[in-house]
Amino acid sequence: MLNNKEDIIKLIQEDVWMMDILRAAQTLHLPDWWVCAGFVRSKIWDTLHHVKDRTPLADVDVIYFDRERIDEQEEKRLEVKLRSLLPDVPWSVKNEARMHSVNGIPPYTSSVDAIAKFPETATALGVKLDDDHRLILAAPCGVSDVINMLVKPTAYFKENEERRIIYENRIVEKDWQSIWANITVHHW
Repeated sequence: MLNNKEDIIKLIQEDVWMMDILRAAQTLHLPDWWVCAGFVRSKIWDTLHHVKDRTPLADVDVIYFDRERIDEQEEKRLEVKLRSLLPDVPWSVKNEARMHSVNGIPPYTSSVDAIAKFPETATALGVKLDDDHRLILAAPCGVSDVINMLVKPTAYFKENEERRIIYENRIVEKDWQSIWANITVHHW
């Protein structure tokens, strides 16, 4: 049973594959780095749905925040490095100090600020290892929605009609209910 952040941390710590990914990402020594989004959410929902085989991920999102090196080519170089460590992982590396310009919004202040502005609260999650190799979970929107299998827009995506449309389109595109039957999707 998953009830809180500590339960999620324990769940991930016991997953060898996830810990290998976190250790690989840690070797990059990136500022304000996190492995986020579906990497965390899917593990939680698989567990709550008693899925034996891990639901495949389209990508494993590694984010970081570095205002000094905002070249997209740097992100691609980091992906190559990660693929050399774990070639079977679908790595995606993004510098959140650059992504605001791609998304056409004001600059983020940190990686956790970017996570807080993901479309869904259940996806607004990140994990990393600290310098002592302890697992840390960032959940700027809390863990209640993901644990209760609720898909809701983040506060940021509730702010305007354009983001509402993006949220609604993602719900259709992702079709999470076909994978995890017990989730409840909230629409406007």
